[in-house]
Amino acid sequence: MESRVLSGSATISGLPRLRPQASRLNATVTFAAATPNTAVSAGGNLLWGRQLRPAVLLETSPARNLKSVLASAASSSDSSGEAMAPVGFFQKYPALVTGFFFFMWYFLNVIFNILNKKIYNYFPYPYFVSVIHLAVGVVYCLGSWTVGLPKRAPIDADLLKLLIPVAVCHALGHVTSNISFAAVAVSFTHTIKALEPFFNAAASQFILGQSIPITLWLSLAPVVLGVSMASLTELSFNWLGFISAMISNISFTYRSIYSKKAMTDMDSTNLYAYISIIALIVCIPPALIIEGPVLLKTGFSDAIAKVGLTKFVTDLFWVGMFYHLYNQLATNTLERVAPLTHAVGNVLKRVFVIGFSIVVFGNKISTQTAIGTAIAIAGVAMYSFIKAGIEEKKRVS
Repeated sequence: MESRVLSGSATISGLPRLRPQASRLNATVTFAAATPNTAVSAGGNLLWGRQLRPAVLLETSPARNLKSVLASAASSSDSSGEAMAPVGFFQKYPALVTGFFFFMWYFLNVIFNILNKKIYNYFPYPYFVSVIHLAVGVVYCLGSWTVGLPKRAPIDADLLKLLIPVAVCHALGHVTSNISFAAVAVSFTHTIKALEPFFNAAASQFILGQSIPITLWLSLAPVVLGVSMASLTELSFNWLGFISAMISNISFTYRSIYSKKAMTDMDSTNLYAYISIIALIVCIPPALIIEGPVLLKTGFSDAIAKVGLTKFVTDLFWVGMFYHLYNQLATNTLERVAPLTHAVGNVLKRVFVIGFSIVVFGNKISTQTAIGTAIAIAGVAMYSFIKAGIEEKKRVS
């Protein structure tokens, strides 16, 4: 490259004999030959490379020439098409994208709870409905795997053994939640499920042997007090709904414990798909045994007589789809945010569900129930903030 640059000027046969005016002219010609427009994209390399040093040295005013070289290289680089790639909307406005994820998570959750309760008003068979929830999600996952969105992650016997306890707890917690939804008001079930942090803390302390700070335990006192106040005067209270919601809390607590033992490199979408498949297999036998005979005798026919076959089938399909999508959106949303934002999101989600269910179904609640629910939600918020702060300190340290 250096030999080509020097041969670009016929007058450069010996540097000592050049006059200042001629050297200035020859330097310009040499530089022009050395830096064609199509090869200036690496301007810095051209400027400081060996091929340009002879031409620069021929100039009697090197500072001025160097300034022009830099300006020429910069302008050529801008017009070369190798400028920075344009920033996409997702990268430019990450807060708006995260906000949209939160909105969709809440929206799908509220729609699921409302539609789920409406189905129970004319089809009170929570075991079968639970199977439908999981079955629609499994079909969705299988379809996604078929088209490669996402690509199915391989699973072996060892990983399967780890996931089975998680899926069993997921199935039990899901079914008992639906039994509670069918038996009592949606708002009351979610008030009882506000106790889930209490069970998580107890399991961490007494089963996993983890030390729980006293501040975390104190923050749970309002949760227990609020749930107790709400339960005493809840107009839709019955023991089936209350006990089922409590069993759901315990089941999901153990699901968290087994999930920590089954930590894997598999992405959350594939992991949730495998858990859903196993949970569906677990849920089918009790649904057939407990509700199968009644469904074949009167259950299906009564529901079809009340709302029609088309509405009955579409309601079951959409409630299953909303169940799967809101769980998937919850996972995707919580992966994008910090622990504290995660905590706030979970608390606000429960507030949204309770509030919308009261408005939609017109549930009458006593003043004590309303105060108790508010105290319980405030306690959950306090617990979540403290726990998120502890997790953040662990992460930083």
